Amino acid sequence: MTAFSLLVNGVEHTMEAPAGAFLLDVLRDSLGLAGTKEACAEGECGSCTVLVDGEPVDSCILFAGQVEGRKITTVEGLGGDGLHPVQEAFNALGAVQCGFCTPGFVVAAAALLDRVGSPTPDQVREELAGNLCRCTGYDNIVAAVVSAGAASEASVASAASVASGVRGGGS
Repeated sequence: MTAFSLLVNGVEHTMEAPAGAFLLDVLRDSLGLAGTKEACAEGECGSCTVLVDGEPVDSCILFAGQVEGRKITTVEGLGGDGLHPVQEAFNALGAVQCGFCTPGFVVAAAALLDRVGSPTPDQVREELAGNLCRCTGYDNIVAAVVSAGAASEASVASAASVASGVRGGGS
């Protein structure tokens, strides 16, 4: 067992875990943050995406000890006390099917909005290419991210007109 500290969602956690423990396992098993999902365990699907210093990473292939002293944000920590604009847009625009991949998409999309602000549909598709969904055709996901970007200037409800244009544009 190795002792280390992690700063997760603004809270410092000191713990012990096996030296080879993956960040995903520590988040879920040690800290009880079950929003981050494990699907492939190979860093291929994006379901386990979290932010490390604001950048999306696959937590299923990153050792927990590698992120000691860095800022980790999970889907639970995105919105503070409320929902993040991406979470609001996913809810409003039906960008969820079974929901298993949703946390990874939401976290990756939040990072995109932090960098770009109001991305185009093509930027969203490019940025989220590493996140896989087995249930949907992705159009509602792209629409939700575009809408969340537009929400910085207007509410998600008024951004729905932007989303309807994305859906009509195909994928």
